[in-house]
Amino acid sequence: CLPQLKKELPIPVVGVIEPGAKKAVEVTKAKRIGVIGTEGTIRSGAYFDAIKAIDLSIAVFTQPCPLFVPLVEEGWINNQIVRLTAQTYLQDIKGHWIDALILGCTHYPLLKGVISDIMGENVMLIDSGRETAAEVARCLMDRNILKTISSGQSSHQFFVTDSPERFKQVGSRFMGASFNTVELVNLGN
Repeated sequence: CLPQLKKELPIPVVGVIEPGAKKAVEVTKAKRIGVIGTEGTIRSGAYFDAIKAIDLSIAVFTQPCPLFVPLVEEGWINNQIVRLTAQTYLQDIKGHWIDALILGCTHYPLLKGVISDIMGENVMLIDSGRETAAEVARCLMDRNILKTISSGQSSHQFFVTDSPERFKQVGSRFMGASFNTVELVNLGN
């Protein structure tokens, strides 16, 4: 689907998998990369395939962490329940002596402190969302279409297909600030 969109659309199209995979391949010295994500992400094999497309010699270890999303959405990012859940999920992947761990879900960077404590200082955490944003910025700069704001202030518009109030609540955790402008859109007919 993504290659077809890249061919058909007149705008740059950036996937969310490749930038994180590329960064992990760049930083691993042990050639042992871990990937954590939702059940669907891990089951898809997308990160495994993207890493292997860059370097077949890298060992890839994956672990679904489905409870991380509801914990983050409830605002539980550093308590005993979170730590025990993370220890349970990460114990196997830690045993593979990885030196790079892809946080393969946009929710997971909010648990970075706990994950880092468990994995140790020798494991670099790769924020797939941050890497994707950096790739988008590079694409826009390469095409000279990146809008810069000289005043230092930026504006954000958010469009959601469900529950604007819930988005405001959860989104403020991700953005580090509250925002009021969230518009409900209907993607149907």
